[in-house]
Amino acid sequence: MAFAVVALLLVATASVPFRYYTLPKIVALAYDIEGKNIAYSWGGGHADRPGPSKGTCAGYKGRIRPCPATKTRGLDCSGFVRWVYALAHRHDVLGPGTTDDHVRKMFRVKDPTPGDLVFFGSITKKKIKTHHVGIYLGGGKMMNAPETGAVVRIDSIDRVKDFAGFYRY
Repeated sequence: MAFAVVALLLVATASVPFRYYTLPKIVALAYDIEGKNIAYSWGGGHADRPGPSKGTCAGYKGRIRPCPATKTRGLDCSGFVRWVYALAHRHDVLGPGTTDDHVRKMFRVKDPTPGDLVFFGSITKKKIKTHHVGIYLGGGKMMNAPETGAVVRIDSIDRVKDFAGFYRY
């Protein structure tokens, strides 16, 4: 009897697509990282390997002057989701690109599940111009690296303008 139950569980879990299995892991990893008070750094998280790194001042438009990114070890929004997704998938599935590059590797979902990504900007069939990304937590909340002077934190999705949609890897 016990063997039959184990066999049934193995068949049932083997039929669940890998990406759905990783979504709860993504949320757990995001909460773990949020507890570490990692600073926002423009361009942070985009070194050869995912994870906190010093940022860059190229393209920086933040309100804190002079730009602190080259002296700050941390993550920007896309560096944060890149690191979480790399940890959850056990390899760098999103790569070192921008939010525009990351959204191109995903597909849009109408009914988001915690662990999906939420993008902001403009996404059409012909043009992608995004400016922010976070990890959807449910209940209208996301985990994100929001801006210079902040740390990875939980925010309401409506805190950021130009909601573009939910996406799944």
